[in-house]
Amino acid sequence: MFVPLISPVEESKRSSKSLLRRKGGGGGHGGGGHGGGKGASKGTTKAPISSNAETSLAISSGGKSFKTSSTSSGGGAKSVIPSNQPFAGREVGGGTRAQVYGTSTYGSGYPGITGRGVQDRGFPFMFYPVVFAAPIGAGGYYLYREEEYGKAENTSRPGGSLRQVSFSSATSTFHVVADNSTIISLQTAVNGSCHSVNSFKASSILPYNSSETPYPRPEEAIQYYRASSVVLTLDGYNNTAALSNDETAPP
Repeated sequence: MFVPLISPVEESKRSSKSLLRRKGGGGGHGGGGHGGGKGASKGTTKAPISSNAETSLAISSGGKSFKTSSTSSGGGAKSVIPSNQPFAGREVGGGTRAQVYGTSTYGSGYPGITGRGVQDRGFPFMFYPVVFAAPIGAGGYYLYREEEYGKAENTSRPGGSLRQVSFSSATSTFHVVADNSTIISLQTAVNGSCHSVNSFKASSILPYNSSETPYPRPEEAIQYYRASSVVLTLDGYNNTAALSNDETAPP
């Protein structure tokens, strides 16, 4: 699915397939997993983001300041986070616009990296991955990394705390979850490019807490982007394979 400001530009020219609500799926509720990571980092938002065309934002990630742009092709040199910063030793930067596409699997959208989960990974697009709050007894451990990246309401995340916005038509309701600055930019872009054509109605921007209903859940995810720092979900989609520790379970 093409998402303005995130998807490669050429994707808007491709014909999209219809994605319907889905019940069931592979796998069941799982437990277990592997070790934890280091504490949440101190990324900070330095400027608001609001525009009808190009938007730009200065953020801090890994102890350095970066300028992001909604129309940039990305890329640039990678750097290693220094020892006096959270997430020391991890790489930051280097991701390009053409590499933002993931899949419906949490942990996708990292250039050159496959496999589930976001534990101990770098930040190719500067932003931290979306985090989910663990409900009691539901889901594989790989899904829940608040101990590593901080809670959704953590305002020190690059771009600000996690937010969500919904886009509804007569037949479907989609949600996008990402940092505050990205959500503001996306809402503006979708309203400008999709509203009149597809009759989508955008909601107001809300805080995101996946442990509360009716907020979107990982089993409703249909696409991750930008090193899993943005997720698109569909109400009624139920991929229970996402809750399993079995990586081979089909979606």
